[in-house]
Amino acid sequence: MEIFAERLKELRAGKELSQRELAKATGLTQSAINLWENAKRVPNGTAIVTLAKFFGVTADYLLGLED
Repeated sequence: MEIFAERLKELRAGKELSQRELAKATGLTQSAINLWENAKRVPNGTAIVTLAKFFGVTADYLLGLED
């Protein structure tokens, strides 16, 4: 899941958001985002879809299945 962690960090940084700001905007928790970005936990399907919609990318992109 390292590709997910890298892509999440890149997308968040691209919007110049802190983890806290992303959490507030998506309804996810800052602690979960931190764990995902550090590849310590794997997000569930709902979180992946939420993030994909927020960033305007596909779930496959976030998961590293497409470029």
